[in-house]
Amino acid sequence: MKIIAIETRLTRIPFDIGAVPTAFAGMSWTALDTLHVRLLTDTGREGWGEGWGHASCATTRNAVDTLVAPAVVGAAIGEPAERAALSERLFRQLHLHGRSGSVIGALSALDIALWDLAAQCAGLPLYRLLGDAASRADSGGKSRLDSLTCYASLLRYGTPDAVARAAGRALERGYRDIKLHEVDVACVAAARAAMGHDVRLTLDTNCPWSVEEALARCRELAAFNLAWLEEPVWPPEDYAGLARVRREGGIPIAAGENVAGRLAWRALTAAGAVDFAQPSVIKCGGVGAWIDAAQEIGANGAQLVPHCAYFGAGLLATLHLQAAFAPQAAFERLFMDLEARPFGAWLDSSDGRIAVPQAAGLGCSADLAVLDRYALGPPTTIR
Repeated sequence: MKIIAIETRLTRIPFDIGAVPTAFAGMSWTALDTLHVRLLTDTGREGWGEGWGHASCATTRNAVDTLVAPAVVGAAIGEPAERAALSERLFRQLHLHGRSGSVIGALSALDIALWDLAAQCAGLPLYRLLGDAASRADSGGKSRLDSLTCYASLLRYGTPDAVARAAGRALERGYRDIKLHEVDVACVAAARAAMGHDVRLTLDTNCPWSVEEALARCRELAAFNLAWLEEPVWPPEDYAGLARVRREGGIPIAAGENVAGRLAWRALTAAGAVDFAQPSVIKCGGVGAWIDAAQEIGANGAQLVPHCAYFGAGLLATLHLQAAFAPQAAFERLFMDLEARPFGAWLDSSDGRIAVPQAAGLGCSADLAVLDRYALGPPTTIR
């Protein structure tokens, strides 16, 4: 089996969160931008991937179109050794363009598509193909797993009243595990008051504070029984500073969505910086790199809790990885209602759970009619 073409598509799909979203993490959230990558083969099989980007998807798309696709069209990928060799060659060949960011996002999209194809050829859903890799832990990756518990990952609302209303809606939809993206302590207090104390609450702040500021915030947040505080320190590579917050702040620490590469994961976890480690499959290099991260995380005693802030093939890949490696963890599902769903009902949760696809590969293909309807320009095909 050989790659004969790579197609990239950008979509922008409006969503509803019950309020006007507040800009954070460098993005103004009014619609969801997604980079979809389709890998076509000479056998007629297709693999789907997704590259990181959100508001900067066009940059990652350019990396796919100009760097990745020309280097892989014509490559043989029928055997596991061929796929592994292709990935290794690309990571080495493109390393001068950066070991994180858009180029790694582009390689992530390709790698997800390659694993989609590998599982299709094996006639297995991806999580069962990954069972052998996960078998060192008693994860159940080889047996059927129909669904995962998930948590509602709220966007930033910015006011206590809006946060309280959003938390109430999440409870009405069956969630008993909620994450905030707020930086105002009053917003956290409002959420806890609306939820009561039986609901698990976590807080992602997206790297806003110095170490001293983070420690001061930990003292203010102590009353709200947070299950974790996520990415409290700027810059995110300050693993020693993050470890200090973990030691002195009194709240478990989560981080990792911005970490790429086995050695970076080793540095983060060996520093004692996190209780919960959060690799992101579309930011770290794809499925293979995610598995490398999971192995480093396990070796250093942190709990694996995948990051998932997307609604394309990356969400499906994360579902399969979590089913294979961390089925006991809650799956992150952004708390938004998309106007249209590029991968259909597989992107939905119900009563606080999300289904794991059982068909071969990722379990489904993108709906081209949806991709066309919400396209940001025409698709690009590299042959």
